[in-house]
Amino acid sequence: MGQKKDLTGSEKSKIVRYLAEGCSSLKIAKLLKRDHRTIKRFIQNSQQGHKKRVEKPRRKITAHELRKVKRAAAKMPLATSLAIFQSCNITGVPKSTRCAILRDMAKVRKAERRPPLNKTHKLKRQDWAKKYLKTDFSKVLWTDEMRVSLDGPDGWARGWIGKGQRAPVRLRRQQGRGGVLVWAGIITDELVGPFRVEDGVKLNSQSYCQFLEDTFKQWYRKKSASFKKNMIFMQDNAPSHASKYSTAWLARKGIKEEKLMTWPPCSPDLNPIENLWSIIKCEIYKEGKQYTSLNSVWEAVVAAARNVDGEQIKTLTESMDGRLLSVLAKKGGYIGR
Repeated sequence: MGQKKDLTGSEKSKIVRYLAEGCSSLKIAKLLKRDHRTIKRFIQNSQQGHKKRVEKPRRKITAHELRKVKRAAAKMPLATSLAIFQSCNITGVPKSTRCAILRDMAKVRKAERRPPLNKTHKLKRQDWAKKYLKTDFSKVLWTDEMRVSLDGPDGWARGWIGKGQRAPVRLRRQQGRGGVLVWAGIITDELVGPFRVEDGVKLNSQSYCQFLEDTFKQWYRKKSASFKKNMIFMQDNAPSHASKYSTAWLARKGIKEEKLMTWPPCSPDLNPIENLWSIIKCEIYKEGKQYTSLNSVWEAVVAAARNVDGEQIKTLTESMDGRLLSVLAKKGGYIGR
C-alpha cells in the first residue's frame, strides 16, 4: 500500500462518511488502501480550529426559586438580572445562567419613550396639520429645550420585561435635576444658540421669559423689520411656555396671534429640532462617552452644535411639508422622525 501526498476530493468525502459511521482511522486506511498516516493527518488538519465547545453545567435552581424569579421579573420591569435574583435571595448564580433562565420567561426591552395618543390628541394633530398645510415653514423658528446628563439619556434604559408584559412608559421631563438644560432654535438653515439655562433654575413662566430676554431677544433684535414681521415663533405646550404670563410677554415683543404657532399635544415627532437634539446626543454620547462635570458636558454640546452645518438644519426645516402630509395620512398618529 503506497503512500501518496494528496487525497482526492472523493477520498476526503469517503473519510468524512466513514468517520460518521464510527470507523477508526486505521480501518478507513484499509478501506481506501491508503497509508494510515495520510488518513490520520487529514483528520487532524480538519479538526483544527473546530474544537467542540464544552458546555459548563449551570447552577441549578429549584422549581420554587424559579417561581420566585418569575414573580420578581413581573414586579420589577426593566430591572437587571442581578437585581431580580437578589430580590429573591438567590446568590451564587453567574450572569450567563441568570440570563439563560430569564430568557425562558422574559425578554430585554427598552422603555417606551412616548405615551400613546388618545382620540382627542389625534384629532388636534390633524387639525393642526390642516391649519398649517399652506404655511411657508422657512419663516418658522422652531424652539425647544433639551436636558443632557453626565451619563446619557434616560430613554436608553434597558432591562428584562416578562413575556406578555408591556414596557412601562417613560415620559421625557421638561425640568429635572442632574443635568444641563439647553435651549435652542432653528430657522431655515440657521441655528439659534444653543443657550444654557443657569444651573438650579426651574423654568417657570417668569424664569422662562427672563431667559428669553437674556438670550433669544439678543438674536431677535438684530434681525430686520421684514424678518420680524414674517417670523412665526414655535414652542411646545410646556407649562412655562403656554402660561398667560409667557403669552403676554411674547405679545409685548410683537409675537402674538398668527405669529405665535399653536401646538398640538404630545407631538415631539412634529418638531424638527428634536432631530437636531438626536444628532447632538449621538455625538456627545458616542462610544458610551460619560462626563465628570456639568461644565464638561455643556462644552461637548457646544462643540457638537458647531459641527452641525447649515445644510443639515435646512434638511430638517424643509421636512415639515412631508411631516404634515404624514400625520394626515396616519389620521393623527405618530410619524417616523
